[in-house]
Amino acid sequence: MIIITGGAGFIGSCLQASLARRGEETVVVDWLGSDLKWRNLAAHAPSRVIAPEELEAFLATAPKVDAVFHMGAISETTARDADLVWRTNVALTQTLWDWCARTDTRFIYASSAATYGAADKPELFSDDPAKLDQLTPLNLYGWSKHTFDQHVMAGLKKNAPRPPQWAGLKFFNVYGPNEYHKGKMISVVKVKYDEVKAGNPARLFRSDRPDIADGQQMRDFIWVGDVVDVMLWLYDTPSVSGLFNCGSGTARSYLDLAHAVCDAAGCARQVDFITMPESLRGQYQSYTQADLSRLRAAGYTGTFTTLEDGIRRYVQDYLATDNPYL
Repeated sequence: MIIITGGAGFIGSCLQASLARRGEETVVVDWLGSDLKWRNLAAHAPSRVIAPEELEAFLATAPKVDAVFHMGAISETTARDADLVWRTNVALTQTLWDWCARTDTRFIYASSAATYGAADKPELFSDDPAKLDQLTPLNLYGWSKHTFDQHVMAGLKKNAPRPPQWAGLKFFNVYGPNEYHKGKMISVVKVKYDEVKAGNPARLFRSDRPDIADGQQMRDFIWVGDVVDVMLWLYDTPSVSGLFNCGSGTARSYLDLAHAVCDAAGCARQVDFITMPESLRGQYQSYTQADLSRLRAAGYTGTFTTLEDGIRRYVQDYLATDNPYL
């Protein structure tokens, strides 16, 4: 049995789809709600869906679990309820880590590139644990993910109990199908597609930094299928543990992204620049690029989808169809 917290969410449901195709028995921990989030699981239902508030009681029954993929979190970069974020992103993750350590269960969890804060050079995106304490996240979400990463490393130094395999993945800007429930946290790719299909220009934020031109803010955008491939490789390689970046390893501009969306949708390249909201100023990462050297050194040899190919696939195989779900 494999447990996937957040398994009805974006990355979790894409992982669930791949595990279901493998014939694995899975338990999804999530709320399906009253909107269309259930459709993320419609084509690949798990063996069981458990509400998060029922997880502790389920674990108390001592189920035989091979691995826990902990994808569930409050992921809004503008979140303000620090107590709720702590309980969800830190305390719950600590509880699951401890349970996996006690029960000899493997544990793979979602960290985030938001932990890198205002880093703006490739060499500053190192996932080397020795550099972990140098990071300064810009927002509550990034801080919560960073705090748990630090908790793990502190425990390892003390030789505290740990799962037989563990991995934290610092996800960069993930895009792809099954993200439609995410509201304001949906990927820029989906937002730009909706704009151009409505006959409007793709809108991008003006730069809030004088040294960066409008549209030249750069991010490491990664196709969700590549993220799932990394997680499955870890599951298939139980000898590998560690904290790893999970991005494409290439920074691309928002203007590149907008042009790729227009091309994939068959629309003329039209882009307008708008003022960045005040709520994002000072918290906006203008550059990210995953350093994949440690993941490669651990043995991962998979390739990563280019931005143009990923967007083309997302638009033409999902967004432009009658059924955009994986």
